[in-house]
Amino acid sequence: MTNMHQDSQTLHRHANISVLAMLIVLMLNLSVSMSAVGVELTPQPAPYDTASTAHDSQRFFTASSTTSTLSREELETIEVFERARRSVVYITNTALRRDFWSLNTFEVPQGSGSGFIWDDRGHIVTNFHVIYQADSIQVVLDDQSTHTARVIGVDPDHDLAVLHIRNQKKTFIPIDVGNSQDLRVGQRVLAIGNPFGLDHTLTTGVVSALGRTIKSLNERTIEGVIQTDAAINPGNSGGPLLDSRGRLIGVNTQIISPSGAFAGIGFAVPVNTIDRIVPQLIAYGKVIRPGLGISLIPDSIVARWGIQGLVIARVEPGGPASQAGLQSAKEIRGGRIRLGDVITTVEGQPVRVLDDLAVILDRHKVGDRIHLQIRRKGQIRNLTVTLQAIK
Repeated sequence: MTNMHQDSQTLHRHANISVLAMLIVLMLNLSVSMSAVGVELTPQPAPYDTASTAHDSQRFFTASSTTSTLSREELETIEVFERARRSVVYITNTALRRDFWSLNTFEVPQGSGSGFIWDDRGHIVTNFHVIYQADSIQVVLDDQSTHTARVIGVDPDHDLAVLHIRNQKKTFIPIDVGNSQDLRVGQRVLAIGNPFGLDHTLTTGVVSALGRTIKSLNERTIEGVIQTDAAINPGNSGGPLLDSRGRLIGVNTQIISPSGAFAGIGFAVPVNTIDRIVPQLIAYGKVIRPGLGISLIPDSIVARWGIQGLVIARVEPGGPASQAGLQSAKEIRGGRIRLGDVITTVEGQPVRVLDDLAVILDRHKVGDRIHLQIRRKGQIRNLTVTLQAIK
């Protein structure tokens, strides 16, 4: 009986050994098969710091998990923001004030806004109204360093200004400049700025409309403006409006809002206008505007006279208008004025007030030839004038 029990135990032990051997053989075969199809087996780890490796593994797991939950559109937006924010700046300006009693002079905060780096020489583009009447201007870059900037040139008619930071040791990263000519209503846009002093704020939206007109600080009309529903609030002024690839398509300028906060309608000066004006501001400190070489009688007086068109008050001697044969108003006996030529159309477009002429000339450059239709003593005449630079 004892021998039978021992034989039974031996049999079970042999059976267990046989099963174990079969499992080992199967595992070896599986390992070979996985290697054959390119599945990487876990290698023996090299010596390492357990705490550091555990931290890195956790960080990698968290980053991978977060990235895997983001959509492609979100990842593209993040990439555009991280690339463009390096070119966006925060601008503050102060004004000098004198105490009424002590007569001491001190600086007071006057306003703030946004801007962006135009080139690697430290030129900054922003809105004119951001730095209007400023006595001191500070620019905060992406690395949070603060620099004193000086005004290089301004163009109030388009609400644009160029500042400059003089720092030879600083590396400036210019913004990518795009094209506003082929924009489409509905395409995605991004706005980066510093609303309410909150640095590097991103908002997104679409192009809501194209070809809008708005009034600048000096009441001149700005044409071809981009309308967007990307949130723009106080402090966003002067910041860039970007397309989905991170290219500059406009400068955020104004909003329409009954409360003063964003209400879904914002405006940006198109980049093609900026690209034409900024180089002139850098080179000359002002915009070299094309003109006819004439002075006009004020619109309010012409309206009282009941005249339709632009009444020429004076023709500059030797200027393009003089060479084309335009005639000015003249004073005759008795203190009365004999009207000169009245401009009725320019390039086929009716002109009623000075702003109409300014808008048309803004589309041209010095040296262009434009066609005028004038009324002289009740007769209509057509003339061609070569535009000259206005001093």
